[in-house]
Amino acid sequence: MDDAFVLPGRSRRNAPIKTNRHHYHVELFIYVIDEQLTELDDRFNELLRLAQFYPQDFSDGDLLALEDQLELYIHYVCSSSDFFDLQGIGNLAKKMVETRMHRAFNYVYLLITLALVLPVATASVERAFSVMNIIKGLLRNKMGDQWLSDSLLVYVEKDVFDCIENEAIMLRFQNMKPRRGQL
Repeated sequence: MDDAFVLPGRSRRNAPIKTNRHHYHVELFIYVIDEQLTELDDRFNELLRLAQFYPQDFSDGDLLALEDQLELYIHYVCSSSDFFDLQGIGNLAKKMVETRMHRAFNYVYLLITLALVLPVATASVERAFSVMNIIKGLLRNKMGDQWLSDSLLVYVEKDVFDCIENEAIMLRFQNMKPRRGQL
């Protein structure tokens, strides 16, 4: 038999009698569901905000379609056993391709792939800025944009340029026409 209790701050005479079972199954359950829905709404909004950072990939119409797709996608993933034991966003993308859901939820899949590429792209940009600080120091501060770009390319892609013999580079420069006129 369930123990009855009275809500705090109320008179025992006029208070509705609630059982512990009622409290845990109804009031606490509803509170937990509300918290979970709030968290899902927050994450849902974060995904939509992430998509807004990619205006070349998501037009205004695409953002509306993404919002609709996300609602359906979340419902589908929560009800499908295929998606229960996934560990990480990379596995989620693989599972979408395996189940061909990347076609039905193409905007969601695009957003997931952009989220997967983001750390690599960020690291590449940081690496390029570090290289730029090495190449364009105080001694080379007046370097033009084209020369800086060429120097950065050689430095960043040094694996490719390591395969080219110095002799080939010297021959290339020797065969170039002189750039300065004779005085």
